[in-house]
Amino acid sequence: MHEPIKTVVIVGGGTAGWMSAAALSKACGKDVTIKLIEAEEIAPVGVGESTIPMIRLFNQLLGVDENTFMRETQATFKLGIELCDWGSIGDRYMHAFGQIGHRSTTLPFHHYWLRMNRAGQASDLWEYSINAAAAKALRFMRADPRHGHSPLSEITHAFHIDAGLYARFLRRYAESRGVQRVQARVLDAQLHGENGYVKSVRLADGSLVEGDLFIDCSGFRALLIEQALHTGYEHWSHWLPCDRAVVAQSRNSGDLLPFTRATARRAGWQWRIGLQHRTGNGHVYASQAMSDDEAASLLMGSLDGEALSEPRVLKFQSGRRRRIWNRNVVAIGLAAGFMEPLESTAIHLVQSGIARLIQFFPNRSFAPADIAEFNRQCDFESERVRDFLILHYHATTRRDSDFWNHVRTMDVPGTLKDKLDLYRASGRIVRVADELFSEVGWLQVLHGQGVRACSYHPLADALPEPEVLDYLADTRAVIQRCVAQMPQHVDFIAAQCAATSESEPCVA
Repeated sequence: MHEPIKTVVIVGGGTAGWMSAAALSKACGKDVTIKLIEAEEIAPVGVGESTIPMIRLFNQLLGVDENTFMRETQATFKLGIELCDWGSIGDRYMHAFGQIGHRSTTLPFHHYWLRMNRAGQASDLWEYSINAAAAKALRFMRADPRHGHSPLSEITHAFHIDAGLYARFLRRYAESRGVQRVQARVLDAQLHGENGYVKSVRLADGSLVEGDLFIDCSGFRALLIEQALHTGYEHWSHWLPCDRAVVAQSRNSGDLLPFTRATARRAGWQWRIGLQHRTGNGHVYASQAMSDDEAASLLMGSLDGEALSEPRVLKFQSGRRRRIWNRNVVAIGLAAGFMEPLESTAIHLVQSGIARLIQFFPNRSFAPADIAEFNRQCDFESERVRDFLILHYHATTRRDSDFWNHVRTMDVPGTLKDKLDLYRASGRIVRVADELFSEVGWLQVLHGQGVRACSYHPLADALPEPEVLDYLADTRAVIQRCVAQMPQHVDFIAAQCAATSESEPCVA
């Protein structure tokens, strides 16, 4: 049966649901009917407010103007993540987006830096990053290709957004393109007797909504992928023991930072994300090591500004579904799995899941080979993100609690161990296939956490030392001059994309 998909049913709204609806409405045009079912009384989790640069590709796919998007979502710019107290208490480093230095014709920049650093003749690693230097100075501008090979043409940015406003923004976009919104609570699903595929979902009023392809965006409830199809869940709590977060909003206080701050705590870590209208805060922790009341007290006692909400506790389990695509159901967002937002991957994993679904968009035969490859790619992506998160916990010298003693001494996945061994031996970092985080991202976290390379690429010795020193010094000096030309982050927002009254999204 090679009949085309005629109806897609999305169960659940929020960021995942409306991102799915918006992207599919753009990709499928008017040939496919798209219905999204959401209940007003079910509030989305809505803690994913920090993004990574790939979200810009998603907005470009939709044809959304960036300044409009920022005004609508009360957004600020993000140049990276500042990580405090992770390797040891008192440490502070940046995981900045974009490049560090610039690649020579032969080797990645960091091998020359490693050579000179071993000799005590190199500056701090992050002084060779335009993003890190700008973040430290609280400055921002968008990359400008008119600057040619200057670092000003290489600035890489993402956003801090209000996830609820982003979902509302995408809802208007999707509905303008014909997506049908059904306001109702989904009770359960009816399956085809012969193949176990989902035939329809039953609403609270007893009515049925039928479809060919179902997208489960129902969050942790996983109404279709788990409650209906019993897909199973692979737990990663033995590597990522944090299983709760307490969240609260606060009034802005002090500078509007162009970076997310993630500060390690006794049994987890705390985030701080500044938006135009408020600051988002959260404390991620392991419930076996800290009570909810203690976690909330720690969070509320460390807010930079006046609290605007009461603390709210969220429970989760790190891991993923055993199959993200099962029969005619594709799980997107929290229904597919959960990894704590330490590296701001939540919205990106929604985006990549949608992009992968579009790439493998089925007909009604639901080819098993397509589904298997989709799931293989999802598994690869999530495992590499998992490894990157584990690195933050495992590569530490902290001994101030049972929590840190556990994560420091635990066995880690073989894929992460291989990366650690390779870097320690030779300074080499290999990015496998399409894994999310770049070599430069791994470099910053490895070095920032205190992992040291015993050597560097032998060909880094081919250049005479004076040339290498000039290479590093010139790179650093150019970045300093470029940062001095950039406006303050707060001034750039005021001039380009300050939030005002609501406006409609720019639809292409």
